[in-house]
Amino acid sequence: MDKIEFEGSQGHKLAARLDTPEGDPKTYALFAHCFTCSKDIYAAGRIAKALTEDGIAVLRFDFTGLGASEGDFANTNFTSNVQDLVKAAEYMDAHLQAPSILIGHSLGGAAVLMATSQITSIKAVATLAAPADSAHVAHHFAEDREEILEKGEAEVKLAGRPFRIQKQFIEDIEAQSMDEAIANLKRPLLVMHAPLDSTVGIENAEHIFRHAKHSKSFVSLDDADHLLRKKEDAEYAGHVISAWAGRYSGY
Repeated sequence: MDKIEFEGSQGHKLAARLDTPEGDPKTYALFAHCFTCSKDIYAAGRIAKALTEDGIAVLRFDFTGLGASEGDFANTNFTSNVQDLVKAAEYMDAHLQAPSILIGHSLGGAAVLMATSQITSIKAVATLAAPADSAHVAHHFAEDREEILEKGEAEVKLAGRPFRIQKQFIEDIEAQSMDEAIANLKRPLLVMHAPLDSTVGIENAEHIFRHAKHSKSFVSLDDADHLLRKKEDAEYAGHVISAWAGRYSGY
């Protein structure tokens, strides 16, 4: 596992990890983590491990203002996350190998759907527990919405940690057109979701799948929780992505 830094969309240094298999990689994947999470969340590490076991190198990084990356989370939004993904792909193209697989977990899944059109090397896209609308994350701070809009920002608790959410964040997520991006993906898509996900309901997977054009596939994550905390759930997801993507990535 190699530690890497690259410049993000707002000019800050972003922290990344490159997980590599034994021997030469069959291909490279780029992984986007969930909302307010980090590259080191349990699921990201387990999924990356499964992919490397199957010969795929994986770059996972912290979005601006999160984890070990520089920047202020309050100044970021969904659009900046998408652009961070594009910058990560540009780094890979220049210093490693352009990614052929794009993987996103939760809001990271929505971000990869939006970023795909800007990363020409991508041959296959996989989402895990992704919302069909980036504005879905607003339910995490619904009680603070009026204060944010009135005062311009507010400190909210997300997963037990304090974050500053600005008015521009809400305006940005509400301005996105996810349906158009999904319909115009022009890449094979794998939608993975647990039917009993209590954070992002299964209807989101249905919406994404319905709007996507073929080739598209759906795989149930059975009784997995939203964050894929169980080792077997995360490893299963990683191995399924590897097997599925091989058909389209040429390995």
